[in-house]
Amino acid sequence: MTFVRYLCTRFLRVFAVALLFFTMVLVLVDLFMNLWRFIAQNVPATQIFTIMGLYVPKAVSFGLPLAVLFSVSYTLSELYAKNELTVIFASGIPLIRFTFPLLVLSIGLTFASFYFEDRVVVPTFHKKESLQKEALHEVVSKNTDNVVIITDSGNTVYKANYYDDTRKALYGLYIIHRLSDKQVAYIIHAQSAVWQKDDGIWKLYDYVVYDILDKKLAIKSKFDNLKLDEPPETFQKNIVSVEEVSVEDAQQYIAYLRRAGLPYSEALAQYYKKFSFPFIIFIVVFLSIGLSGKTQKNVLLMSLLSCIGAAVSYYVAQMVTMLLAQFEYISPVMGAWFPVIVYTIISIVLLRYTRT
Repeated sequence: MTFVRYLCTRFLRVFAVALLFFTMVLVLVDLFMNLWRFIAQNVPATQIFTIMGLYVPKAVSFGLPLAVLFSVSYTLSELYAKNELTVIFASGIPLIRFTFPLLVLSIGLTFASFYFEDRVVVPTFHKKESLQKEALHEVVSKNTDNVVIITDSGNTVYKANYYDDTRKALYGLYIIHRLSDKQVAYIIHAQSAVWQKDDGIWKLYDYVVYDILDKKLAIKSKFDNLKLDEPPETFQKNIVSVEEVSVEDAQQYIAYLRRAGLPYSEALAQYYKKFSFPFIIFIVVFLSIGLSGKTQKNVLLMSLLSCIGAAVSYYVAQMVTMLLAQFEYISPVMGAWFPVIVYTIISIVLLRYTRT
């Protein structure tokens, strides 16, 4: 019990300082990247500080794995350098048993990180992005041209030349309705359609209905048994980022992409990443234990270098797998979880050959 308290106390002291340092660095990097834009738009200092304050939770989320990796690596390397671990090993306590409290702590931090990301980081980062765009007078257009949407389990297809989000209107609209066997029932062509918010349906203007009955084409003046209630958000330009929404909203967004017949591999990979990303904390503890004790000189510098090197290699690997998932070379699940699996194996191998 004394060893546990001693190890955790030393770890938490370093961890608090490291988390503060990495958070501050990330906030300053974001500030300097946008500072010239703030100055060009004459954004008040109070508003800049508000935007930076809203970015702090996101910076904490990014800095948490780095802080854990550095803290464990530095703590254990310092114990190696001072020969304190030699005494512990001589007493018959192996390294994995001595560092087991850190592994337990990392599991707690993993679940806490997931909750913190979903409940705190997502809303504050979304507010930060909105406030920053407002301050910089950035207008993101949701208008779309050449829209093709598949809904109703593939039975209804919308094709429009242009969607105006301001008026909630579609222009040059074709609606193809298909039967359960995917045979075309009829086609509607309308010059325009406007969303009726109160009724929750599209109102067509200057439309013609081409009815297909017994493989014969007939023109009708109206259509029956078809309720055009697909919400206008379906036709908006895809500007939603799964990383910026909660897990529940991400599920609804992916369901919408599937319903609309739009590509969703990238969004699904980002969704799985929400669950895999917190496990980085557990992995970096394994990495830190495996990397510790490699040198007994310049402990602070070597711990920092190993921390940055391991973090950069992991993020590069994850970036590559996410790109592969986006272009459907690998599944979205593998895109999010493959780096976790690989680095877990690497950590186990490093731990196997660590001096104990």
